Amino acid sequence: MIIIVNYDAGNVGSVLNICRKAGGLAKISSDPATIASATKLILPGVGHFGRAMQRLEQSGLVAALHEAVMVRRVPILGICLGMQLFSSHSDEGDAAGLGWIAAHTVRFSFDAPSPLKIPHMGWNTMDPRRSTPLFDRLPEAPRFYFVHSYHVVCDDEADILATTMHGIPFASAIGHANIWGTQFHPEKSHKYGVAVMRNFVDRVDAC
Repeated sequence: MIIIVNYDAGNVGSVLNICRKAGGLAKISSDPATIASATKLILPGVGHFGRAMQRLEQSGLVAALHEAVMVRRVPILGICLGMQLFSSHSDEGDAAGLGWIAAHTVRFSFDAPSPLKIPHMGWNTMDPRRSTPLFDRLPEAPRFYFVHSYHVVCDDEADILATTMHGIPFASAIGHANIWGTQFHPEKSHKYGVAVMRNFVDRVDAC
């Protein structure tokens, strides 16, 4: 059973719909015991990093997530803010994250004057950096939907699965052992997002 973590920081209904469309048996839960015993997890998220971490902590979900992900090595997919929460720290709210990936989350900043807007919003492509089951057999010319002002900077480039260009190349997908993340929203990315979610359902296994 795939458990979609509900901590009032994302459109969990849309994530549930795409998970089911991709063939996954899934449900939404905010119960720590259910989350701690899941076989796969999805951590969605939109909004403010610091406040999201507060909600996870106040709901008793940090310990449950740690038990599942770091002790039992359950595969987890973080989406947008959910992926950023895997990092050690964010400039947004000067807040500590879950610390599962050696990385920090920073706001977009361009060295020279740029016509590009922040947040980065809309459709964009990605450049795969290494082979991963998460991106197997995608439709031709895949593109994905983004909406974010912050991005993850990994200490180890081996954790970067793909990059996307928005003034600078940034990590649009990360992976380390059983931990996976996309900065883009699969649930808003039509057939391309369904393909990514199907790979998470079918091809991503526990480590």
